[in-house]
Amino acid sequence: MTENRAPAITETLSSGEEKFEKWRKTLGLGLGPALGIVVYWVELPQLGDQAHVLAAILSWAVVWWICEPIPLGMTALASSVLCVVMGVDTARNVFAPYSDPIIYLFLGSFILAEGMAIHGLDKRFAYGIMSLKVVGNSTGRILAAFGFICAFLSMWISNTAATAMMFPIALGIIHAMADIMAKRMGRTCDPLKLRFGTGLMLMAAYGASTGGIATPVGTPPNLIGIAFIEKTLGVRIAFFQWMSFALPLCVVLMLLLFGLMYWLHQPELARLEGGREFVEQERVRLGRWTAGQRNAVFAFLVTVILWIIPGFLALANSPHQKSYATLMPEGVAALIGALLLFLLPTDWKAREFTITWQQATRIDWGTLLLFGGGIALGTLMFETKLADAIGKNLLAMSGASTTWGITLGAIFSAILVSETASNTASANMVVPVMIALAQAAGVDPIPPAIGATLGASWGFMLPVSTPPNAIVYGSGMVPITKMIRAGVLFDLSGGLVLWAGLRVLLPLVGLAR
Repeated sequence: MTENRAPAITETLSSGEEKFEKWRKTLGLGLGPALGIVVYWVELPQLGDQAHVLAAILSWAVVWWICEPIPLGMTALASSVLCVVMGVDTARNVFAPYSDPIIYLFLGSFILAEGMAIHGLDKRFAYGIMSLKVVGNSTGRILAAFGFICAFLSMWISNTAATAMMFPIALGIIHAMADIMAKRMGRTCDPLKLRFGTGLMLMAAYGASTGGIATPVGTPPNLIGIAFIEKTLGVRIAFFQWMSFALPLCVVLMLLLFGLMYWLHQPELARLEGGREFVEQERVRLGRWTAGQRNAVFAFLVTVILWIIPGFLALANSPHQKSYATLMPEGVAALIGALLLFLLPTDWKAREFTITWQQATRIDWGTLLLFGGGIALGTLMFETKLADAIGKNLLAMSGASTTWGITLGAIFSAILVSETASNTASANMVVPVMIALAQAAGVDPIPPAIGATLGASWGFMLPVSTPPNAIVYGSGMVPITKMIRAGVLFDLSGGLVLWAGLRVLLPLVGLAR
C-alpha cells in the first residue's frame, strides 16, 4: 500500500529554549513529589482523609503536567496508580474512566485521521481549496484561505497534524514569493525575512489551534470538558449541539485572526504572480484519486453523518432522538468509521485494505491515557469533595459571583495555564475547578466549564505553548518577539471574543440559564 504522509517536521528550539526546557523538566522531576509530600503532611482540616490524599497526588500531577519530566500520559497513569495505592478509591473505580465511551470516540477519530493522512487525502483537500479561482494570486486571499484550510482540517484531525501537513505548502508559497521579489528587485531575497512568511506561518499554527474548537473531536480539551460536564452535572452535549455554538465562534475568531495577521505582517506584494500556478502544479502531482482516498472519504463521511443525525432528529422533534442516541453514541459512530478502513479494500486480490493494524497503532496512545487519567482525577475530586473545597476557596479569593464573571475568569485562567502546559493538561486542571467554583457560587456551572474548555486551546505566545507553534517556529521565519507580540494580542482579543460569543450563543442552544 502506497503511503503519502506529510513530511515529518522537527520542532526546532533555540539553544536558550533548549536550556530552559532541560531546566524545566529537571526541576519538575523533583518538585512534583516534593510538593506532594508537603501537601500530604500539611494539616488541612477542611478536607476529609481521602480528599487530603487526593490533593497531594493532584499537586504532584499538576507539577509534572506543567514541567513534563515524563510523558503526560504516564503522569496521568501514575496519578491513578497512586490513588489506588494510597487508598483514595478502589482500582475498579479509579481505572473505570480509562474505558469511558469518550475515550473510544477519540480512538476512532485518531484512526480515521491516520487513514486520511496515509493516503494524502488531507493534502488533496488543501491543494484543491488553494487552487480555487476565488483565491487567485492575491496575497491577502492566500493568507485567509490558508488559515481557513488549517482550521477546517483541524476540525477533524489534530492541530499538530494539520500544521505539519500544511507546513511544506506554506514553504513553497513563501519561496515562490521570494523568487518573484528577487526577479523584480534584481537581487537575492531572503525568504526567512519576509513579513508575509511570518504571517503565513503564524496563520497556519494559530488557525489550526482555532479550528480545533469547532467540533468535539477537533482537540482533546473539548472532549475532556464534555466528559466532565456529563459526569459531574449530568448534562450531555451532543456533537451537533457543540458545533451549533462552537462553529460560529470559530468563524468569527478566524476572521479576527486574519485581520490581526494581515495588520501585523503586511505582505510585501499585493499579488503573488505564480502562487496559484505553484499550488496547481502540486495538485497535479497528486494524480488521480486512489482507492485508498476514496475509501477514506467514504468512512469519514459515514462517521460525520452518524454524528450529526441526532441534531437533525432534535430539530425535527423526532420521538426517535433518545433511542438513536442510546444505540449510536458518538464513540460507536467513530469506531464504525474506523472499522470501515479495515474492511474497505484497496487491492482485493492482494487482500490489501485501506489501513493496516501497524499503521493504526501509530496514533497518539499517550493522549488516550491522558484523557483517562484526567477524567479519573476529576471524578475523584468531586466524589471526595476536594473540588468543592477548592471552588469555595477560589470564590472567596476572586470575589466573582455571577455566571459570566466566573466564565470570564475561567477562560483567562485556562489561557494562562495553557501557555506553560499542554492544552490537554490545562483542561484537566482547570475545568473541574471552575465547575466547583460555579457550584460554590450557586450559579450555572456549564458556561464556566465550556469557557475553561475553550480557553485551554488558546495558548499562542511561545513556541512551547503548542506543537503547531513549535513547528512554525522551527521554520526560522517566526522571530520569538513576533510570536509573543501576535500571541499576546490573539490571547487577549480571542479570549474576549470567546466570552462574548458564549454569552450570546449558549443561551440560544440551551446550554445556559
